[in-house]
Amino acid sequence: MLVLSRKKNESIVINDDITIVVVEIRGAIVRLGVEAPKEVPVHRREVFDAIKRAEQGLPPVEKKEAPPSFFMGVKNKLRQILGMKAPKSPSLKITH
Repeated sequence: MLVLSRKKNESIVINDDITIVVVEIRGAIVRLGVEAPKEVPVHRREVFDAIKRAEQGLPPVEKKEAPPSFFMGVKNKLRQILGMKAPKSPSLKITH
């Protein structure tokens, strides 16, 4: 795998006809723009995998949600890091 570093508005060219541009960077999220000929399919990995599974006649993979206890653990860890005390009555209610 070739690993390249790019900044906002910088690009990568593949095979003379595909350009990938870093459009925006927000924390851990990077938005990419892809310029490619119409006959070249371009998909996010999870969409590509779903298409391939469907072509093979396999059922879609179900997306699992994190259990409520995970979110409470994260919330409590943030309070600890920020030096905050837990409220007497819960302000965050997680329902399914």
